[in-house]
Amino acid sequence: MPHDIGEGALCGACHADPPAFDRAYAAVAYGDVARTVALRLKYGGRPGVARTMGGYMARLVREMDPDTLVVAVPLHRWRLWSRGYNQALLIARDVAERAGLACEPDLLVRTKATPVLRGLGRKARARTVAGAFAVPPAHRATARHRTVLLVDDVFTTGATAQACAKALKRAGAAEIHLLCWARVVRNDDVGLVAGR
Repeated sequence: MPHDIGEGALCGACHADPPAFDRAYAAVAYGDVARTVALRLKYGGRPGVARTMGGYMARLVREMDPDTLVVAVPLHRWRLWSRGYNQALLIARDVAERAGLACEPDLLVRTKATPVLRGLGRKARARTVAGAFAVPPAHRATARHRTVLLVDDVFTTGATAQACAKALKRAGAAEIHLLCWARVVRNDDVGLVAGR
């Protein structure tokens, strides 16, 4: 990311620890404007911003198989109650509508509350979200052998996406494509994640 740069392109971190997701896309690189937009949606009580983000993001997945399921990174119910909405789900619904795909809001759930990841490094984030996601037994048949488009707002280290993708793969999903609004690009991210 921040956009698809070619088949098989991987960043250094992905060479060292290959992701569980198969392809990844981001509409923009994370910077001042991208952060402002994401924060207005996430904490500013501006759910309409999801349509702006979804418009940019949907352009990246125009050629998806029409059988693809769109799934948002879920919030734990306590965080959902306090925020009032899941920003990733708002974006996922908009992307699904624009792309003509089915959005499955209950396919993936967060099984444990986790602290805010802001300020944590890659390893600490991975430890924090390990085992935090699952596909409920009632939805495993829906996930089996399907391509899943996993939607989130910001890709920082990939720990959350990795944990979600592992849960989806354990449930039998064939392929996971990650779609984010923004990706934090570091100096060591030469040859950004675009596929494997």
